[in-house]
Amino acid sequence: MKRIKKVLSKVLGIEESSITEKTSHDNVATWDSFNSLMLVSELENSFNIKLTTQEVVSMGSVEEIKDILEKHGVILGK
Repeated sequence: MKRIKKVLSKVLGIEESSITEKTSHDNVATWDSFNSLMLVSELENSFNIKLTTQEVVSMGSVEEIKDILEKHGVILGK
């Protein structure tokens, strides 16, 4: 979870301590369409994965990001 928080903090310009599994595009003003694309790029680079179009479209919260990363075999800690 720490690595996800680091990416989100960098891309969205928010404090890592404010990020929870419920953090989403609905409750973060800077999580707009441009930053969504930046987030995809950062996640792919940070976790060495390639996201599908469907995954990109469904990625609207930290909880969904975690699920997608786990499907790619990424082992996430707390």
